[in-house]
Amino acid sequence: MNSNEVVEFVENRIGYVFNDKEFLLEALTHSSFTNEMRINKRPDYERLEFLGDAVLELVISEFLYERYPKVPEGGLSKKRASMVCEKSLSLCARRMELGKAIFMGKGEESSGGRERDSVLCDITESVLGAIYLDGGIVNAQKYVTDHILCVLTEDELFYDAKSMLQEIVQKYYNDLSLSYEILSETGPEHDKTFLTGVMLGDEMLAEGEGKSKKISQQSAAAKAIKLLKNRIKE
Repeated sequence: MNSNEVVEFVENRIGYVFNDKEFLLEALTHSSFTNEMRINKRPDYERLEFLGDAVLELVISEFLYERYPKVPEGGLSKKRASMVCEKSLSLCARRMELGKAIFMGKGEESSGGRERDSVLCDITESVLGAIYLDGGIVNAQKYVTDHILCVLTEDELFYDAKSMLQEIVQKYYNDLSLSYEILSETGPEHDKTFLTGVMLGDEMLAEGEGKSKKISQQSAAAKAIKLLKNRIKE
């Protein structure tokens, strides 16, 4: 892909259109590519990665502070560390397909650089830094929410409502089966919203929405837990 095609591809994947495309091009440029350029050298992504790392830590910290009002500082730090680690952020980059868009030197690419966790982690943060400079903290927060928190919540770093619901069903409704059904998918391919229903036998207990099938299942399960707990109390 040429530069224009790369910009269009990434903007479609992340759901943000840059006012200054140079920010995005810099965010996608690996040092190996810069080293191979003889003229019109473009800066690599390392400075933007530095900035994106700081923005990510702020946004994640605020999210955890509000999400877990009773968890002490040590617990919040552990949760944040698990979310901003190399493995977690490389997973997010793969979901956005950012590896396809990296400007990379031939040697680095031939050695598997596009799929290297460390590179993909860096790119996730450098793109965030670019968005912050181009569109401010609100757009940066949206990127984190849509493409990082969304994926990591799917990875069940926060809670597992499905397991909790299964335990309730096994204890009180062991003769009925629990199942999940995708009811609808809306939105463009890069930014879909899923609606899932959770069934207890033939009864639809609850519906839940999310940016992935797993998140919508978790949302439906959480609502079903409240419903069943109220029934059990009666």
